[in-house]
Amino acid sequence: MSADVKTQIDQTFANVDLNLKDAGGKGWEQVYRVNSYHCPMNEEVLDAMVANFRRWMPNHKPIWTAVGVARLALDDMKVEIEVVALDS
Repeated sequence: MSADVKTQIDQTFANVDLNLKDAGGKGWEQVYRVNSYHCPMNEEVLDAMVANFRRWMPNHKPIWTAVGVARLALDDMKVEIEVVALDS
């Protein structure tokens, strides 16, 4: 796990895409809700999230809730992303 928050966010977006496709979906284009948890929550984090939304969903804007938290599951984790997607 990288110590760099931007790298962690980039990897998390790629992981979500892979998991959605492994489940038989099309990836980020089917996501309609995103909850993201950040440690820390700052402009760098928000900018990295927005850049990834634009990269992975250029024609689509899901509902997004971002929450700053004191700690995530592992000491070095800086981001956790949860999505809800519709596979139709």
